[in-house]
Amino acid sequence: MFDWIQHIADWFVYDILNLNKGQHLAEALNFFIYDTTKILILLFVIIFFMGIVNSYFPIDKVKNYLSRNKLYGLEYLMASLFGVVTPFCSCSSVPLFIGFVRGGIPLGVTFAFLITSPLVNEVAIGLFVGLFGLKTTIIYVVSGILLGTISGVILQKLKLESYLTPWVKEVLANAQKDQDTFIAEKQTLNQRLPVIWDEVLKILKGVIPYVIVGIAIGGLMHGYIPEGFFEQYMAKDNLLAVPIATLLAVPMYSNASGILPVAQVLVAKGIPLGTAIAFMMGVVGLSLPEAMLLKKVMTFKLIAIFFGVVTLCIIISGYLFNILL
Repeated sequence: MFDWIQHIADWFVYDILNLNKGQHLAEALNFFIYDTTKILILLFVIIFFMGIVNSYFPIDKVKNYLSRNKLYGLEYLMASLFGVVTPFCSCSSVPLFIGFVRGGIPLGVTFAFLITSPLVNEVAIGLFVGLFGLKTTIIYVVSGILLGTISGVILQKLKLESYLTPWVKEVLANAQKDQDTFIAEKQTLNQRLPVIWDEVLKILKGVIPYVIVGIAIGGLMHGYIPEGFFEQYMAKDNLLAVPIATLLAVPMYSNASGILPVAQVLVAKGIPLGTAIAFMMGVVGLSLPEAMLLKKVMTFKLIAIFFGVVTLCIIISGYLFNILL
């Protein structure tokens, strides 16, 4: 979908700036241009689309439906399954997260999507089958969906809405006010578009600095941290290898497709499969650039709780993988 952005990044870095492939600065800059452009486009499209949807489906109705109807956890499972069919990395999932929150979707359900989306997607599944076989792939996909579902339920039970930033609360208030105006005046789509457009620009202005800083951190990590740097901490005889691998993965940043070959190399070097997969989950599901992007919508306390719950679930998954495989 975004190959054309990669071509532009390659052309600018390797042809215009005349940097060499494999050079640390070149890789970091290429990554920054590609991811920043991709995420800003996603932000614009998703926020604009959700603005149109929200103008016709009021936030209160969504909240009331989900509170009145007992879905017995299916809403979390559905959000996780939606995450499977969206081929985004952790930072690219943040625009949809913002759209969901703005649309009145409960925070726990939104978290279920945010967790599953970078972990499991069709590209990663295809690579997983080729690298580790069908049985391991099925276990990984099921565990990724359960990880998102269970984490979403836990986070919803903690009632964390008060830890959203004032900026998000202002966005929600503006969305509700706009909806009331649209409904009261029975405005057509053409009449609603200028208001929606203004809100899109306002949200983008608020988020862009966090996107730039977050992806800049990711680019530096992508270009300068060597892939084999952490292998010494994941030895087979280390009982704490799984939590160590998960925690060491946080400073890195990649999507599932990019880190899967690294996981295969780790396994080939004798690292237990569960430990390697926990490392992979940590890289794609938890990252400092993602935390920087989320800082615009979450307080530090909420980010810490979110990362803590997901980290715990990944560690448990890693140990289970080591037992089952």
